[in-house]
Amino acid sequence: MHHERIAILDFGSQYTHLITRRLRELGAFGLVYKSDVKPDEISGNDLKGIILSGGPNSVLDMAAPGMDTGLLDLGVPILGICYGMQLIARDSRGKICRAAKREYGKSTIEVTDKNSVLFKGMKAKQAVWMSHGDHVETVPDGYTVAAKTSDTLVAAMENRALKRFGIQFHPEVTHTQYGNKLLLNFLHLCEMSLNWNAGNFIKEKIEEIHKQIGPGGTVVLGLSGGVDSSVAALLLNKAIGNRLICVFVDTGLMRKDEMCHVQNAFAQFDLSVKWIDASERFLGELDGVTDPEQKRKIIGRTFIEVFEREAKATGAKFLGQGTLYPDVIESSGIGGAVLVKSHHNVGGLPERMNMKLVEPLRELFKDEVRRVGLILGLPEDLVWRHPFPGPGLAVRLPGAITRERVSLLQDADAIFIEELRKSGWYKLTSQAFAVLLPVQTVGIMGDERTYESMCALRAVQSEDFMTADWAHLPHELLERCAQRIVNEVKGINRVVFDITSKPPATIEYE
Repeated sequence: MHHERIAILDFGSQYTHLITRRLRELGAFGLVYKSDVKPDEISGNDLKGIILSGGPNSVLDMAAPGMDTGLLDLGVPILGICYGMQLIARDSRGKICRAAKREYGKSTIEVTDKNSVLFKGMKAKQAVWMSHGDHVETVPDGYTVAAKTSDTLVAAMENRALKRFGIQFHPEVTHTQYGNKLLLNFLHLCEMSLNWNAGNFIKEKIEEIHKQIGPGGTVVLGLSGGVDSSVAALLLNKAIGNRLICVFVDTGLMRKDEMCHVQNAFAQFDLSVKWIDASERFLGELDGVTDPEQKRKIIGRTFIEVFEREAKATGAKFLGQGTLYPDVIESSGIGGAVLVKSHHNVGGLPERMNMKLVEPLRELFKDEVRRVGLILGLPEDLVWRHPFPGPGLAVRLPGAITRERVSLLQDADAIFIEELRKSGWYKLTSQAFAVLLPVQTVGIMGDERTYESMCALRAVQSEDFMTADWAHLPHELLERCAQRIVNEVKGINRVVFDITSKPPATIEYE
């Protein structure tokens, strides 16, 4: 049983995850399910309402995804958005037509029903975001038209007796003027308490962990120093105390002085941590390897072997992981997410080790994890840390990996991050790092000719990391970073700044 919950059926809309975000911001707990989910998979006393998302298909097509009509018998309010509205209309014997003119982008609706409950407290005319080719021409029996546009006679419909509603526009996008207000009106119709927050999450999750682990169960967790594994560690520690054993594996491909940094950050907490320096083994396995995919496979395999050995020594029956909700959504593929399949942060471990997974953060977004971390007392330095890739600096070292090249990159990266923090730009960027390119260039230092490595600096801004734009850092900041790196890191004589967005590039280099 979860916190009071809204089930969001995903019909393939690019905006589905935004619906979840908006609900969480309003204090309601929303979870995404595949469009063909069965009633018994989402039913329960905690289910308060259902939202049907938009989607790229046409409900007029024979192969168009539908929903199990048994969901209508669950007795909770239902809101259909775009495709979801058309689906409700079609299944209730309304009339759907292909539009002669597609309506996409900003539009203005006019609320035509003064008794509308969805538009309660809003202006009669308001800006919305449309994205549809089909439209409802005739509403089903029992429904009233609540709003229209100049091109769409049915922009919203309501069946107040059955508490079923449909809107042709997208309230979850910021372009819709009163989107949050409309969603809030729907949540009131669902009789939601609207008390979803980080504090309540911690209390409920501790109870859930107790039930899953039992009175004598032990959990082992890979502690990386990133915000996800750090918050997972503190939450599990709060729930089961010293029955949590953390394992920190230094691969030799981490940030500069990473093990010391993490040790100092967690010194204030009563955590049981095994600190493993496996850098010699990792760098030895990578000696002479230049192919990016081969690097990843070697690092993944070696990490599994090291972690598996240490984890088995603990005798733990449970494996803790810092899996987040976007991982869960992405792991179930395009066109729908379900709350069953998990994204494994440590690939292959559960199957090989015969351990049960414990993922206390798997229902949270990154910003929610950070709020939980602050409440649990995690230092702000760790709370606001940028993501760090699983293979570590290997994906920022194109070409051969050597201890010397790793050291150069660590020093350059540390300078870049230090300057970003001092200037206030660290929190304004989503991810920033240095890359040591497999290129040497001619330079002049003093009266001497140099032939040394080139360093690239990368800084991006992104909401979901699916797309990203390069961060427009001040020229003075970039100049200061370049001067310090060239002067302080012996072996680098040239610094460049990457201004490529994602797409066409990726955020990381390999």
